[in-house]
Amino acid sequence: MSLRLMMDEHVDFEITMRLRSAGVDVLTAQEDGAEGMPDVDLLERAMRLGREMVTQDRDFLVEATRRQRKGFSFCCVFYAPQDTKRMTKKDYAEWLETYAKLEEPENVAGRVIYIP
Repeated sequence: MSLRLMMDEHVDFEITMRLRSAGVDVLTAQEDGAEGMPDVDLLERAMRLGREMVTQDRDFLVEATRRQRKGFSFCCVFYAPQDTKRMTKKDYAEWLETYAKLEEPENVAGRVIYIP
């Protein structure tokens, strides 16, 4: 079983479209009606839907760290800074595609994975 992703509203839609073209199951916060939802609630929503969170919002790192320290469960958070110039949108999508197709949800649960 591959990973199912939920994109935070700040992730460029081109990345979502590239992932979908590659056969990755992706849902955006906007499509889910969760646009503008507080990060803590969006993380809970992704977990309830059985999805891993993809974000460029540092606030998710704060929430994930809080949950790790308290021993609370949460879905994986894939994080890339907004100001990064190291990867193109194509590279970003390909990196996520590889991870999504090769990993299992139980192997990434409760982790923060930094996108290079």
